[in-house]
Amino acid sequence: MRVCLASTSPARLALLRQSGIEPLCVSPDVDEDAVGEAAAARAGRPLAPDELVLLLGRAKAADVAARIERIEPGFDGIVIGGDSMFEIDGEVYGKPHEPERAIARWRAMRGRTGVLHSGHSVIRVTPGAPDREEHAVADASVTFSADVDDAEVAAYVATGEPLLVAGAFTVDSLGGAFIERVDGDPSTVVGMSLSTLRHLAGRLGIRWTDLWNAVPAE
Repeated sequence: MRVCLASTSPARLALLRQSGIEPLCVSPDVDEDAVGEAAAARAGRPLAPDELVLLLGRAKAADVAARIERIEPGFDGIVIGGDSMFEIDGEVYGKPHEPERAIARWRAMRGRTGVLHSGHSVIRVTPGAPDREEHAVADASVTFSADVDDAEVAAYVATGEPLLVAGAFTVDSLGGAFIERVDGDPSTVVGMSLSTLRHLAGRLGIRWTDLWNAVPAE
């Protein structure tokens, strides 16, 4: 059973590898802003974060699933797509990109709790048969230490790690020491909820252990 990750996220790739899965990685060709704006226009209102991450996760998986036969002829397996956003008090914190923005966000997040919304889509691709898809959103609450001082914030941002991740933090790398508590599946905060992926694969008739294909390190 093959696994294709519709993402080039190093964190998501590492998460699957740590879980015994060595996936094929394909970058989705999705204009996230355009997809979100079009959906909001159809709905006549801004999309809530959980709606938007699910929409984008499904769009990414669908894009790659539609192209997988050309990329990997005879592909028989699943395509996994996902998207994440971090929310505090109704404000969505995406990737900050700029150091100044990351510093401001960290100063504002100290001592507070936010929610990481992660949308998931799993598409079963079988040669000669229609694709089948299951999807879900997983949430995890993240509480930041109140005593993170300005020097620590500046040093963390200077590493570049928080600039390209939703919410400007990681839980599985340098940012983990500044997080006091995670309520929910911790892997959700990394980028994908493994328990959610397992449930979605099960709905498609796939046992999670059948996806294990990575050779254990000696």
